[in-house]
Amino acid sequence: MLSSAKTPCVDDLSTLCSQVYKATGNEWLAGSANWLLTKPLKILMIVVIAFVVRLILRRLINRVTTLPKSNGRLPALLRPLRERAPEVLGSAIIERRRQRAQTIGSVLKSMATFLIYGLAFILVLGELGLNLGPIIASAGIIGVAIGFGAQNLVKDFLSGIFMMVEDQYGVGDVVDIGEATGTVEAVGLRITTLRDLKGTVWYVRNGEVLRVGNSSQGFAVAVVDVPLGYTADVERATTVLGEAASTATESDALKDNVLEPPEMLGVESVTPEGLQLRLTVKVRPGKQWAVQRALRAQLLAALEEAGFDPPLGRLFPNSVSSVAEKK
Repeated sequence: MLSSAKTPCVDDLSTLCSQVYKATGNEWLAGSANWLLTKPLKILMIVVIAFVVRLILRRLINRVTTLPKSNGRLPALLRPLRERAPEVLGSAIIERRRQRAQTIGSVLKSMATFLIYGLAFILVLGELGLNLGPIIASAGIIGVAIGFGAQNLVKDFLSGIFMMVEDQYGVGDVVDIGEATGTVEAVGLRITTLRDLKGTVWYVRNGEVLRVGNSSQGFAVAVVDVPLGYTADVERATTVLGEAASTATESDALKDNVLEPPEMLGVESVTPEGLQLRLTVKVRPGKQWAVQRALRAQLLAALEEAGFDPPLGRLFPNSVSSVAEKK
């Protein structure tokens, strides 16, 4: 009676079922050995392998996103990517590279975690004998719903990823992004932080940035407009300004920031107060404002030493306005 009611696998001596029955004499345990021992071990192995693979990948990502001891080198992750960071940023370039590498690294870590644990979850469900078709379909519908509900957030993250990879701007750059203009203090996947000349901190969503004007890439141009009276000798004034600009750019205060000799462009505009002569100098990125201020002061002083009178509008502003009011 008992032998006829035995579980079929008990008679197969090569199976785990037979071994369990031989050790315990319990047919239920023998028949459930696959569920009680084999499947839990497989599930545990899947979880352990997923955890180990994730740990190895995260350590590898940390290694390639860490700045080497030599400050002049890029992290290994950034070496294949294009970098537009100007060398004149000095210590700011280190922070820029660190943030860029860490941000891209965090994206890679999140993607690795999602893929590895997602695959492990599917394998575990398969071991439990569940039908994965409806689950995958439901996950797809939920993902679409979340995508529509958080489309602005997704847009910010995608824009941040491309901005990081392309190195459109970074820490230390002076940028104009439309609503705000200032120096970049921090860059993230969702938010870029700027500080303007007045000290105000601006937090700008990356998905809302439609265009970026970066004043800190490659080189910059210092533009100096010098006012001149109508009666002045323009040719002589041009010669005086050119010589003064050459002398100023060769001084110790400016020569490190100047890339090319100054260029006199001549008369830029004619106003009711006088003429405007324009001079340009190619300088290092981010140094155009300092060079402009220094040149403007020295060029005006050179004109006065050469005997040129300032425009009437600058010399007698109150008189001109009072005459206009009487008329």
